[in-house]
Amino acid sequence: EVQKLNQQLEEKNGEIQQMINQPPYEKEREILRLQKTLAEREKAQATSDVLCRSLTDETHQLQRKLASTAEMCQHLAKCLEDKQRKEKGNSDDQIPTERSNQVSNQPLCLLDNETSLQALICNLQEENRMLKQKVAHV
Repeated sequence: EVQKLNQQLEEKNGEIQQMINQPPYEKEREILRLQKTLAEREKAQATSDVLCRSLTDETHQLQRKLASTAEMCQHLAKCLEDKQRKEKGNSDDQIPTERSNQVSNQPLCLLDNETSLQALICNLQEENRMLKQKVAHV
């Protein structure tokens, strides 16, 4: 291992001697090449940092939106559950024929509200699923 390190040291010393023995214009050209490489790497690092910050911000936004959507879904599910409990409570008090009359006599707007509520829940569940996929992807 010591011999290997000594060999590497000799190689580096040889490179240094070559640089010292080079004419000044070649040294300057090498310095310029190294400076250009350094500038490119710094630019790439800055771009990477900006992209990383952007992805972090987007991740936080998606997490907040997902939490908000999940909360809304829970609220709607609770409302639907409460509504079903009330309907079940009402149906227990009535005979079956009265229940069928009640459904047929129920105003159209209530049926539309229930349908739109179910559609809203379905849409929110789909949006929730898509947001989870986006968060997982990020």
